[in-house]
Amino acid sequence: MYWPIGTPRIYATSASCPPSHPHLYSHDGLPAADQGPTRSSLLSPGAAADRHDSSSVPPTPITPLTPFTPAIKSVEHDYYDDDGQSEPPSPPPPEPSQSNAPPREPILALRVARAGHLFAVITSTSMTVWQTKPTVVLAVVVRSEASLKSYGTNTSLMLRPDAAIFVVRTSLGYLITYSLATDADSRVYKPHFSSHTNVQKRRQTHAGGPGAMAPDQILWGPGEGSGVRDVSVRFRMVIKVDAGIESALALDDELVVATRKPAAVQCIRWTPDSSGSQTSTELLSRMGWVDKKVMVREMTHDRRMNLSTWVTSDGKAYAVQRITGSRQDPDTNQLADPKKLFKGYCFYTPQTPGEQAIRCVVNAVFSLIAVGCADGNIRVFSARDYSGNIPASHVHNLPASTNTCGRLTTLSYSPDGYCLFAGYEKGWATWSVYGKPLSNSFGADQSIASTTGEEWISGVLDAAWIGGGCELLLVGRSHESIWLLEMARSAVTGCYNSANLFRTVLQSTSSVMVYRGYDLPDLTSISAEPGLWHTARIPASYLMNHWPIRCTAISSDGRYVAVAGRRGLAHYSVNSGRWKTFANADAENEFHVKGGMCWYQNILVAAVEANRSFELRLYSREASLDSSNVLHTQEMSAPIVLITPSGEDSLLVYTYDNLLYHFIFAPFGGTVRLVEVGHIAFHGIIRSPARVRGLSWILPESQLLDGDPSQDVAHASVLFLVDGKLVLLRPSYNEGGLKYDMRVIANNLEFYVSMRDQPFVGGVLTPSEKQVFTAAADDSLRNSLWIFDGSEIKAWTDVEPVLRAISGEATRELPPMTSIPIDFYPLSALLSKAIVLGVESDLIQRRDVSFSFFRFSIRTHLFLPDILRFYLTNNRPVEALRLAQQYEHLEYFAHGLEILLHHVLDEEVDAHPPPAPEHAILPRVLSLLSSFKQYLDIVVQCTRKTEVRSWRTLFAYLPPPQELFEESLQRGSLKTAGGYLLILHTFDELATASEQSVRLLSRAMREGDWELCKELARFLAALDETGDTLREAMELAKLRVKQESELEDGHGSVGSGLGTMLGVPQGGGVNGASSTTSSLISNTKGITGSDWDADRRTISDAGSVVSANRYEG
Repeated sequence: MYWPIGTPRIYATSASCPPSHPHLYSHDGLPAADQGPTRSSLLSPGAAADRHDSSSVPPTPITPLTPFTPAIKSVEHDYYDDDGQSEPPSPPPPEPSQSNAPPREPILALRVARAGHLFAVITSTSMTVWQTKPTVVLAVVVRSEASLKSYGTNTSLMLRPDAAIFVVRTSLGYLITYSLATDADSRVYKPHFSSHTNVQKRRQTHAGGPGAMAPDQILWGPGEGSGVRDVSVRFRMVIKVDAGIESALALDDELVVATRKPAAVQCIRWTPDSSGSQTSTELLSRMGWVDKKVMVREMTHDRRMNLSTWVTSDGKAYAVQRITGSRQDPDTNQLADPKKLFKGYCFYTPQTPGEQAIRCVVNAVFSLIAVGCADGNIRVFSARDYSGNIPASHVHNLPASTNTCGRLTTLSYSPDGYCLFAGYEKGWATWSVYGKPLSNSFGADQSIASTTGEEWISGVLDAAWIGGGCELLLVGRSHESIWLLEMARSAVTGCYNSANLFRTVLQSTSSVMVYRGYDLPDLTSISAEPGLWHTARIPASYLMNHWPIRCTAISSDGRYVAVAGRRGLAHYSVNSGRWKTFANADAENEFHVKGGMCWYQNILVAAVEANRSFELRLYSREASLDSSNVLHTQEMSAPIVLITPSGEDSLLVYTYDNLLYHFIFAPFGGTVRLVEVGHIAFHGIIRSPARVRGLSWILPESQLLDGDPSQDVAHASVLFLVDGKLVLLRPSYNEGGLKYDMRVIANNLEFYVSMRDQPFVGGVLTPSEKQVFTAAADDSLRNSLWIFDGSEIKAWTDVEPVLRAISGEATRELPPMTSIPIDFYPLSALLSKAIVLGVESDLIQRRDVSFSFFRFSIRTHLFLPDILRFYLTNNRPVEALRLAQQYEHLEYFAHGLEILLHHVLDEEVDAHPPPAPEHAILPRVLSLLSSFKQYLDIVVQCTRKTEVRSWRTLFAYLPPPQELFEESLQRGSLKTAGGYLLILHTFDELATASEQSVRLLSRAMREGDWELCKELARFLAALDETGDTLREAMELAKLRVKQESELEDGHGSVGSGLGTMLGVPQGGGVNGASSTTSSLISNTKGITGSDWDADRRTISDAGSVVSANRYEG
């Protein structure tokens, strides 16, 4: 659901140092003179051993508190001795010359604060703190020669999640800590234009140009309204680790360090606890759940799941939790051993050296743990509980060979969990959460990337998401720059509702892109033309203070779009191209959208949180956005998880207190308000409401048409998407009243679609398309349920058998699903056009420009052949025929049937042993095709795209080719008859200058189809190099035409000059005739499968095929 767009922006620190802006070098606690560190180790081998073997604890210096710095101060040069006392600061170093400026060294590590407002990078000698928006340098710490000599060069960086403390690990086993303080009111740079005459700071209907902003804000972009912050970086302390540092992890309360000799894990609190203790250590040898003689190579932590992962030196991966002093052992119900700091479970054990784990990352949204392995593949596990129940889920396979990709360097999930980014030594790749490849850089031309200096294509050392997932920071393997790559994502990631699932909307950092092909003719809607996208830039006045956009919602008819960022909201009309924003900044900042948005006709419904209250608010598109213009406000007792429309006038609202509310939109006094008509409590059924990503319900037809809306909650079957599980709740009654039968009907889902929720059936379909939905419920796809599991789309063509399967006490098997394989990421299913729509991103490299860029294009897949084949395989020919008749109006309908025939034919030809006639699918397909007028053309087109060896299998279930040839002549399909002429010859049923070829040639001559005459002439010439066959056929054809003409008007002139018109030689031999190619002759050798694949890659390619079929027929 994520695709890169455009070309990345590049940021880097400058290597020049003007004399007016000298650098300040940090000695990291050392005096200006070269003095070695006298700091004793906190993590010495003896300290770790004494922690367990004796009651005496070595004295530990107290870590100073993070200093409070209300205003900007320079970097301090405090030196801490053994007693923790600071000496007077030494004089500042002399002003360095420009030649002594920090060198342009490659970046070694990148870390982003949890809030995303700043990030930091290190080189071997410096640390740079950046602000995210605007992307500027806030502070640079350059280590002095004395510090580098005493502590070693920088190797890695840790950042406390709140960005208050930075920890730099050095090559000599030291940890250097710095603290950062911010003045909330001070800004480093604030532009002022005294002559600016604009006094109107906000314009709610303006498209977002500079005139909508205050004079001091016209230079700011998305998220830059707060300006450049004023920060102070201070040296804090140095920690010597004599035991050797294997890895380290900065958490909210402590710094976790894994040591080498001995192999241990030590926790250093940022501030001492109530007892004055600051450090605690546990040897790995004392952890019974960890293998012996291993070290912890890599550690990660996820705050939302309160779960850490460890990767050990033997390639195993562990799920780990920190044990607090008050925590009880779940097995003994007693307080945990105070010497035990961690508990965990090994959930991944490699079988080969290539499967050894080297990276881990946690996806809290979907409860997944991804393990990056030495072979480059990423194995994903599902964390079901905290007791070690972490089974394997799926695998993200490399998009190229291991040699092409190189070693895995970094792993990172997007904040919403929908996308996984993996950096490699020679490129990078992204996947959807359950494994669908999205984009990668391995197909790039490395010579062009090297020439243009685009290291972000050639390899990635580190990466991090910012802006809620709309941008990605990339660091090259050996480069001093930072690349900022913009990402476009589906609106479903931030707002899961039916309209976003049926209408493709992409959201980027500053715009929304709406696909408008739903209302266009068939072949136009499936083309890859960029004009099918309507791109609207979000007003700059709104983005400036409320970036990033967290929620986007489109109306069911595609006319309106709403967006919501940090605070407030804005909405847009696709037809008029006008935005509406709040005119009053206080009214905009008073609330934020939490729980999603949706549209009811031209009314926007927003779930908001304002002043610690939770509300549903209704805004009219026609009225200005203001607190006084809210149509209706519905108070809710708990925060809202999500909202989604249902049916024509219903709204479903699910809250954190595990209640599902049913509202209807009711007219009231010339406006609309919400009326609650029922609710359902799911206590004991849904354990964690926060993990619900989507929901809908299915009402019986009788209740939907004639029932009381207040009774809908008692009759509705409810679908919940919890993490990646689709849960179906079926109501039933017993002596105790209403209860629900629950069953997980699918796993590892990225999204699901119930076609009953398709909201725009009535207004945009042509009369011929409406038959798709007005057909009998048992035969149409209106009752179907579609899911996407990360590899292919699957569907129950009718949901009623699924509902019946979970009713009652007995557990019955679910009905089979049809599979629709696709090679792109699907975004929506256009039921009326029988296609699945998706997007893929392509990397464009050109030698005439100095940069590469990404461009996404539309991909489509025709799902009709897959569903028809499913029906025929399950011996349901009547349903297949009725479904095909509903789509007969499509311009590419014949192409869809041709795909069906080709797939089934290939499968039966390659089957060993061949299926028995009663079990064969091919005769069922041919029986279906014979019900449509394109039948003869479809068979010929299929033979043209298959090898000759398949023809025997095909015509074993067809009438003789002679009969099909005759029928084509009777219908006037001369081109089709020519195809059967070739088949007759291949089957040795056509003698030289036979009557069939003469009849077809004379018919083409009489109707003036000279192109077909030329093809027939070339075909006959290729059969006999002497040309005798061709001349004989020509003479017979001219005679036949002459006779027919004489019968009509008494004289004939059609045949005169025919040889000259067709270019037929009059002499003996026909030189080179056997090598002449035509659409007929080329088929004597058959057409390989690769030609077929190229022909069916997208339905947009099928447009040309359909046109050709129409011409030929």
